[in-house]
Amino acid sequence: MNSVVNFVELENRVIAATYRNLMVKARVVLVDKGSGQQLSDPVTTIASPLPSGTLRIRLPNQIKPGTYFLKALNVHGDDVAHSAEFQIN
Repeated sequence: MNSVVNFVELENRVIAATYRNLMVKARVVLVDKGSGQQLSDPVTTIASPLPSGTLRIRLPNQIKPGTYFLKALNVHGDDVAHSAEFQIN
């Protein structure tokens, strides 16, 4: 089962994304492409029992401009999917 997380848009510091084949308690995190660092905030946990859906992630003010991507982690913390890169200004 291939998991997918897709970046849709960034508007007013809110990221819209879709996901497929992520189970309950999977997490979606923001990663700074330049440093490769996974940010501790924001972290979104999948709560829906359905394996696909949409999510919205509000960016905290301390997120600096740069290139980022979303990474999905299963309940064991294993990396299962990455989104396309996007810019935060």
